[in-house]
Amino acid sequence: MAEKLEIQPLTQEAFAPFGTVIEADPASMRYINGGTTERYHALAEAEAVGEDARVIINLFRGTPRAFPYAVDMMERHPFGSQSFSPLDDRPWLVVVAQDEGGKPGKPKVFRAGGRQGVNYRRNVWHHPLIAVGAVSDFLVVDRLGGGVNLEEFFLEEPFIIEAP
Repeated sequence: MAEKLEIQPLTQEAFAPFGTVIEADPASMRYINGGTTERYHALAEAEAVGEDARVIINLFRGTPRAFPYAVDMMERHPFGSQSFSPLDDRPWLVVVAQDEGGKPGKPKVFRAGGRQGVNYRRNVWHHPLIAVGAVSDFLVVDRLGGGVNLEEFFLEEPFIIEAP
């Protein structure tokens, strides 16, 4: 029988082993443009290593998943970080796992608010985008360049996420 995963709130502290939560942090705010704009500075760092590596910006449109949802695979990107920032102010799910000898360990599931993004550090196991409730757009920053920057791992036994 598939093991159920508990959904927890997305916080900087809980997500720290996997990357950075991207959200308006008052500690990083400074005024720019003559005081008309709040800049939340350096919330995450993009990583891009390897042959001809560069950082690119994408728009991903995610179809909502049906729940209960079976997490049966994880992926990672060995040469670059990958960030997801929602554009539609809708909650979404983030699934990550620690590396255990070259494969993902037991996944953790975080409920991200519609104004919270994440930046997965390079080589962090994560599940592909999980939109919830409606088609949702995300601004995605990741790496383009030489080499194979995608490693997928299919789990022998899936994990189940109940309704978010």
